Amino acid sequence: MPNSRLLWPTLEQVHRRQELMDRMMQRRCVDADAALRVDGGLAFTEARAKCRYCLHEEACRHWLDSEAPRTLPDFCPNAAFFLSCRDTD
Repeated sequence: MPNSRLLWPTLEQVHRRQELMDRMMQRRCVDADAALRVDGGLAFTEARAKCRYCLHEEACRHWLDSEAPRTLPDFCPNAAFFLSCRDTD
């Protein structure tokens, strides 16, 4: 049986990962209003949950802090959602 501590994020991890999601959305020019309207807000709630339980926090922070190309990283579970909600203005 897997260790449940690995599955449930601490409060600090939740806050850090929420901040990373906010930064990722900003970096990828996601229209937050559009994201909140998809499926009546359920898609955004699901995206938050994916980030909350994501095991790639360190890679995400490194990607956001780097000057690497701005294509979405392969490890991001919300890549398709972010791409679909881009602000095209």
